[in-house]
Amino acid sequence: MGKIVQLANSGLLCPNGPIPDPDPRPVRNRLVLAAFSWPAHFRVMVAKEISADLMESWPLSYAATLGSAVRKQGIFLELRAHLPPAARKSLKIEGGLVVLRMSAEDGRQFAAATEVVGKVLENSERLPVIPREIEDILQISSTERYRWLNDGRLPSAGTRTVKLRGRAKQVTFHVFDPRVVEELLDQDRVSQWREEDAQTAAEHRRRASWRTNRPPRGAAATETSEILRGSSKLSGWEEFERDGPLRKSSRH
Repeated sequence: MGKIVQLANSGLLCPNGPIPDPDPRPVRNRLVLAAFSWPAHFRVMVAKEISADLMESWPLSYAATLGSAVRKQGIFLELRAHLPPAARKSLKIEGGLVVLRMSAEDGRQFAAATEVVGKVLENSERLPVIPREIEDILQISSTERYRWLNDGRLPSAGTRTVKLRGRAKQVTFHVFDPRVVEELLDQDRVSQWREEDAQTAAEHRRRASWRTNRPPRGAAATETSEILRGSSKLSGWEEFERDGPLRKSSRH
């Protein structure tokens, strides 16, 4: 289509002057109407271009993907889930674009699929973040996600239950608000939480070391009694025990 549009815009093929609209979709319609006055070999070229695949593309914004390839793939799978099975293979991701391609014979199906994809992408920035996506966005491990979810630092936006392919039982997992995740990412909360966890772990190690090295129960009392027994060998100790701290005076 590009070469034919260039020829048409040059004015060589259109007696009424170049085609002003650079958009290939309206140009396609104008070329069809203008092709009847063109030479035969140009009409063949136009026929081949018109019979080519129909295509539509949509950009994926950063607010939707949060810079995550895993999140981008998750949005793509969400899009495919809303399409009829016959149209799912026609949807692809190319770079930062979602691309839908179908043959010209599937015009009605293409129009319906285009409408579905457009509506889902309108809400893509609000799609809940699933566990593997938040781990990729925040660059955290599954252990950290579980720990911070359990202690409340990582707020949950609810749960989702799905049935995975090849598994008989359903799986329930927590999902997260994309705007909350974006805030955690912008404020670098993960680094702060890791420092807190390191301090807590150091305190736990200190307490464990003290418990390990402290004397067993009764050891202090045994040591005290041994000291007292040893004190009986001191000079005058027997008199002290017999007479008490104050000796009775012999004078009356």
